[in-house]
Amino acid sequence: MKIATWNINSVRLRLDLVLGFLQQADIDVLCLQETKTQDMHFPGEAFTAAGWPHQVIRGEKSYNGVAIISRQPLVETSYMNWAGKTDCRHIWARTQDGIGVHNFYVPAGGDIPDIDENSKFAHKLQFIAEMTTHFGVNKPQTEVLVGDLNIAPLASDVWSSKQLLKIVSHTPVETDGLKRLIADGGWHDAVRAYFGDEQKLYSWWSYRARDWAASDRGRRLDHIWVSLDLADRIVMAEIHRGLRGADKPSDHVPISLTL
Repeated sequence: MKIATWNINSVRLRLDLVLGFLQQADIDVLCLQETKTQDMHFPGEAFTAAGWPHQVIRGEKSYNGVAIISRQPLVETSYMNWAGKTDCRHIWARTQDGIGVHNFYVPAGGDIPDIDENSKFAHKLQFIAEMTTHFGVNKPQTEVLVGDLNIAPLASDVWSSKQLLKIVSHTPVETDGLKRLIADGGWHDAVRAYFGDEQKLYSWWSYRARDWAASDRGRRLDHIWVSLDLADRIVMAEIHRGLRGADKPSDHVPISLTL
């Protein structure tokens, strides 16, 4: 199975880009974040016509939103609310071959890394803490967790760890929290398992960059984890960097994992 995750920053605006990626990369299951559309307006018919007829969607107007699009039937589906909000940031489905897929969109956290001055940052930390508690009790078994987690946990996940230590997404309280979630929750970072910890890996480059490729000031905010029983099934991971240079791109690129 080849599964991918992509913060698409509006699925309707970038539908052709998504359809092209699905076909060119031969994806079986695609998890999208920031779909930014209500369920009634989700372009499900286009995905069905292209060969991905099985879909679970949870969206809202203009913000957030997650979706799972699959070639094979999704036999169970559910979702959870986190950190006291009902925003559409999580969805879950089990594929016909028995793999559970969690799709998360963790809050970005605003610009100020202080819970007293910035309620968005407090929300983000609460969200991660609740995930840690949940998976600490409900250990994953034959499951994959993917999504835009909005944290770059390792020094090799950012262009300059020293310069970003006080920037939201790479502050110690965030990176320590994400590492605790992996450890306590029984997860295995599949992308780092494939590439190793030292190689610089990014999945996001700011729209503000005049030349994103030349400056290459990226961060790895998007992740694919597997439960420990799937760790030995990892075949290949890919970061589809070229899509950052597409016409009207998302600021994120897809990451895929073959099991």
